Amino acid sequence: MALHTKGGWMYYQYLGPGINDPTKLRYKIGLNQYMICNPSGGQLDDPINFSFFSATIPYNFIQDVSVSINTNNNTQNCTAQACHPCISLIPSICYKIVNYETIVELAVTPDGYIVSKQRCCRVPGLSNVPNSSNVGTTYTITIPGTATGVPNSEKNSSPQFIFNDTSIVCGNSPFTINFTATDPDADSLVYSFCDAYDGASSAAPNPGTSNQPLFPFVPYLPPYSGVSPLGAGATINPVTGVISGIAPPPGEYVICVCVAEYRNGINFANSRKELHLYVSTCVPLVASSNFNSITCNGFDVQFFDNSSGNPTTFLWNFGDPASGGLNTSPFQNPTHHFTDTGIFQIKLVISINNECFDSITRPLAVYPGFLPGYLTSLVLCVNTQIQFTDTTFSRYAPVNSWYWDFGDPSSGTFDTSTMRNPLHTYALAGTYNVKLVVTNTKGCIDSVTRPITISDPPVLSLFPHDSTYCKLDSLQLTATGTGTFNWTPNTFITGGNTGTPLVFPPVPTRYYVTLTSGVGCISKDSVNVNPLNDLTNAIVASPPNICEEDTLTLTGSSNHNNNVSWQWTPVATLGTPNMAVTTAFPIVTTTYTLTTTWGNNCVAVKSV
Repeated sequence: MALHTKGGWMYYQYLGPGINDPTKLRYKIGLNQYMICNPSGGQLDDPINFSFFSATIPYNFIQDVSVSINTNNNTQNCTAQACHPCISLIPSICYKIVNYETIVELAVTPDGYIVSKQRCCRVPGLSNVPNSSNVGTTYTITIPGTATGVPNSEKNSSPQFIFNDTSIVCGNSPFTINFTATDPDADSLVYSFCDAYDGASSAAPNPGTSNQPLFPFVPYLPPYSGVSPLGAGATINPVTGVISGIAPPPGEYVICVCVAEYRNGINFANSRKELHLYVSTCVPLVASSNFNSITCNGFDVQFFDNSSGNPTTFLWNFGDPASGGLNTSPFQNPTHHFTDTGIFQIKLVISINNECFDSITRPLAVYPGFLPGYLTSLVLCVNTQIQFTDTTFSRYAPVNSWYWDFGDPSSGTFDTSTMRNPLHTYALAGTYNVKLVVTNTKGCIDSVTRPITISDPPVLSLFPHDSTYCKLDSLQLTATGTGTFNWTPNTFITGGNTGTPLVFPPVPTRYYVTLTSGVGCISKDSVNVNPLNDLTNAIVASPPNICEEDTLTLTGSSNHNNNVSWQWTPVATLGTPNMAVTTAFPIVTTTYTLTTTWGNNCVAVKSV
């Protein structure tokens, strides 16, 4: 199966009219095949066939042309540290470039020609192509015909790529690869990523004749694709052909770059170059500084080196010339005291043994005097609106945004607010962490988080709840609970700040009691008192007349039943003179009198 291919490209050069047949056109056609540097004899194919097809549908096969190896060389990067002083862990990158080249004479046609060679298989373990050891390659190029709309397009020569494919690319680091080509006809070139072609199979790895176009694309492993072979961090410049950006993780990746050839604004020819790019675990020297872009809480700022590549020297410039000799520092992680407010350009220069240098400059805004804070209502109770008041101090710029998190997820969307001084109500007692995030117009941002404790209201019991009583008396009310009592209205009442006041209103009145706990939470209740002076009583004697030495029953009644006392006279011939119902055993005709007392001072008298 010969798992060895690593890319390559085809090219052609117009040489003039045919020598054997002057009606034809003469071309030099070549293939630069990339492979592993130590191929076996079976992997070095010599000769091979270039297959020719018509360049328009149905892509008819025309001929195979046998081509022998022209040159066979390795290209190898220098791995000495002196060659790459800016890189640690220098990888060894090697390609064998086998060049096949032939001269052919082709008839002039409007369609032009597709030339191709197919081979299998690619090296195993590619990072962006699954099961790559079973994926082949198609090397191909199209020679334009006369029907392109461009005069003499059939006499074109393809762009020539430069051999610079041992660029060192370190994983997850900035990189640059040059896919630039030069065009001998001075045509305009436009570069883009495109899908690489699949080719021969492991069952027939080196076919004598290529399959007929159109050629299938290789399968890509997401998130990679033909137009994004190195991930979202890498792009190609369409004008220069330079690929740059942030490299993907270490591995080996298929890259295919298509070059569109324009003449007089018309795209009439296209070429492609494919390469297996090795991304290594090397570490380039890249300057990186770590500090917040703004400081809002003082003039002292610590700076941290975050560079890669193991630098050995550091030089910070704080952009603060007023600080004199302290404006620079050779320390890796220095602290600087700024002499004023404003925006300072912070530059870090690093090197490896003063041989390889890199630098980075970043702005720092210094505007100290930004202190977030807030106050809450003094009373923090369940089901009570709590006022939150922003007290942020900002010396150099106004505060322009607020974000509150009340730490109360049970309140749903009401758990946050962007108001400056919001209200919030907690439904359950407990401790909540309240966070305020504030910013100002200079870009300062800071936060403060404090716990607040929400308390339940005190337990309050009240007796009686609604009552009538003798207008000539006072009525004692009884409220129980822990805390401070207060009764309103404060009229016709004594002990209005106790749990047991006496009330004596002349008219029906509702009294309200407030119980305040030690943390200020409040419970309330009320009682309606109705003063009356309408006491009446009545007597029923059963039987109304008796014989001497018999006994009868006297039954007293009243229009009030609570807090009522009874007194019958004369008591000598009564069984229970202090009860509403009593027996009587008079020995002579007798008048019995019932005195009914409601409370202390309301009295009704009845006789029988």
